[in-house]
Amino acid sequence: MPEKDHSKAATALLTGLEYLREQSPSIADEIINELEDQKNSLKMIASENYCSYAVQLAMGNWLTDKYAEGYVHHRFYAGCEHVDAIEDAACHHLKALFGADHAYVQPHSGSDANLIAYWAILCDRVQSKELEKLQKKSIFALTPDEFESVRQVLLNQKLLGMSLNSGGHLTHGFRFNISSKIFKTYFYEVDRETGRLDYDQIRKQAQEVQPAILLAGYSAYPRAINFARMREIADEVGATLFVDMAHFSGLVAGKVFQDEFNPVPYADIITSTTHKTLRGPRGGLILCKEYLKDYVDKGCPLVQGGPLPHVIAAKAVAFQEAREPSFQAYAQKVVENAKKLAESLQKNNVKVLTGGTDNHMVLIDLSNFKITGKHAEAALRECRITVNRNAIPFDPNGTWFTSGVRIGTPALTTRGMGPDEMDRIARYIAACLQNTVPKKDDKGEMNKSAYDLDEGVKLRLQREVEELLTGFPLYPELNVKGEV
Repeated sequence: MPEKDHSKAATALLTGLEYLREQSPSIADEIINELEDQKNSLKMIASENYCSYAVQLAMGNWLTDKYAEGYVHHRFYAGCEHVDAIEDAACHHLKALFGADHAYVQPHSGSDANLIAYWAILCDRVQSKELEKLQKKSIFALTPDEFESVRQVLLNQKLLGMSLNSGGHLTHGFRFNISSKIFKTYFYEVDRETGRLDYDQIRKQAQEVQPAILLAGYSAYPRAINFARMREIADEVGATLFVDMAHFSGLVAGKVFQDEFNPVPYADIITSTTHKTLRGPRGGLILCKEYLKDYVDKGCPLVQGGPLPHVIAAKAVAFQEAREPSFQAYAQKVVENAKKLAESLQKNNVKVLTGGTDNHMVLIDLSNFKITGKHAEAALRECRITVNRNAIPFDPNGTWFTSGVRIGTPALTTRGMGPDEMDRIARYIAACLQNTVPKKDDKGEMNKSAYDLDEGVKLRLQREVEELLTGFPLYPELNVKGEV
């Protein structure tokens, strides 16, 4: 984060917490407990980060009391002049940050953004192919009876995306997600040998499926995607290219992913969260080509309810921060740290999928330790290292227990850590995994949740993590006693 005097911000936050404690002491205490947890552990969940004081303060105010359905200068409520100015600023910063045609900043989450994007694409495809028969110019002009004639077209389109098994996201067509109810879903996988995408195989599958939407993006894939290749494939089959860059949007904003690895010049529509590598508040965003903007701007009432003006204000601050040169330096360090972490893990006999990483995340294959992801997640947490278990491609343990762990460097990089710290942390992780042993059930088989962790190793790692963290304090102006 930029170096500046944060004492005023810290005073404001602490004063607010003291006031809250008078009304709801248990809630205030848990907020403080969460702060202390984050201060005193290594946050290595790839989808988490730390936002600035300015972003936090932009969220906690009376903007939350304002309804603002619609979009900038086109609201269904009076008194939205100030929200208009804030949302307009957020869109301006976002378009400038990514060089996009159009920006929409209202989605409450990445999942909401994806749902809006899906319906925007479907509305466009119906409009271009079906509405001429009804002599209508817009899908929004259809009567209920007329809409029935296009309903089957809307709900029988094909979606081709990366499978959850290979690192895709739940919202990319997973059978228990609403996306699988809207579309006929098909999936491409990573190569079994390399763990990487095979674009020739994706092309072959797209030619067979003929999808309406080709979806690129991931939640657990440690390599960059070639969007020029994905664009070629989409064009060959007449598909709309949809990119979900929730995990790596900060690397695009920070100019780490450029040319064919930057989705903005190639995709028809792009979604992202704002709180991962982009280092903003929790929320979502959409970027799109000009031809889709009218549908995207109608996220409310199409899919979403009223926007959250206080979060949009925080997004505007975060997007402005990401336009500063220091953010590019940060994004570069995120990837440098991830590469060093992957290298050091392998030197400590920890198996890393694909042999390394191009982005902010590293995926660990636990098979040689003979433990599950659930074992590893809990054992590392005992050692003050917070990660999340994650399925690996073709995982024999499924998506609950898993055979892998996903780790990331965005949050630790925000704290100022570098390659030397990544080397130390890799040793900590290896020591924990090597000293975690599954318990047996009544039948003598492995209990996939319960484990034993060597007590001496645990205590040593707790001390070493504590020592490491003292050199990289988080929000140092805020201490446990609530004093500045």
